[in-house]
Amino acid sequence: MTQPGKRKRVPVHGVLLLDKPVGMSSTQALAKAKWLLNAQKAGHTGTLDPFATGLLPLCFGEATKFAQDLLDADKTYETKVHLGIKTSTGDTEGEVLERRPVDVTLTQIESILEKFRGPISQVPPMHSALKRDGKPLYEYARAGITLEREARSVTVYKLELLAYDAPMLRLRVACSKGTYIRVLGEDIGAAIGCGAHLSMLRRIEIGGLDISSALTLDQLAEHPDAERNSCLQPVDSLLSSFPALVLDDALASRFRQGQRIALDRAGVVPPCESGRVRVYQAPHCLLGTAQLSDGTVLAPERLLADIASH
Repeated sequence: MTQPGKRKRVPVHGVLLLDKPVGMSSTQALAKAKWLLNAQKAGHTGTLDPFATGLLPLCFGEATKFAQDLLDADKTYETKVHLGIKTSTGDTEGEVLERRPVDVTLTQIESILEKFRGPISQVPPMHSALKRDGKPLYEYARAGITLEREARSVTVYKLELLAYDAPMLRLRVACSKGTYIRVLGEDIGAAIGCGAHLSMLRRIEIGGLDISSALTLDQLAEHPDAERNSCLQPVDSLLSSFPALVLDDALASRFRQGQRIALDRAGVVPPCESGRVRVYQAPHCLLGTAQLSDGTVLAPERLLADIASH
């Protein structure tokens, strides 16, 4: 029974591209958006630090089944690296540990940045959500405990120098999952010889999703309650990088039941030889995702409930 003064949550399905404000955690942003949409079920697709802003896709209802795909996606950031000051967290939220003079030319910076392009090795920071023995590393860090962490391999696809106005270095970074931009900033500062921390971090792209389509919480709140769902992207906006396969009604019914389908016998032309595909019931009703093997066998993977697929 709904308590007096509380709204009854309703099923909401789709993706909100949120432009997260500075000073708010990803969990707080999700809770606020969930309240504004009066949604039953929601989840985010990887956190942004409170000091960071930018693209935070929030999944509602059936879209939560595909949140992992964005966790694994490549990401793009813009950041300001403050040279000459090292902090305990690698960003503006930490205590200043060291100050050094900044004496580096633009040519030297470009030469140093080249070392951080392509596959690189990073040691995850203590102030991170990675877990050790069930506890996130930041809890150990707050208790003054530093643990050994193994270096991890990540890839920086693009590292573009946007501006240099000493001691501020503004960069655009396109990178693989698991890349810590705070660590990248600190490592660049160490390579220059003066130390550094991030004074600004903004995520502008995840996979095929872009900040230009995002809304702030204030913009979402400005819409009348009945119109807020129109701000959501469809569930398949999370799956745009996968080839699409369309099934007729009979094959779609089998797919919904979790049955493997031999496409060659069914006369269906596959969109690729193998890999992950998004599957529709003609003409454009999303059924879920599947694995395609040898261009012939379609194996259902994640299926949408009927309520979200019509």
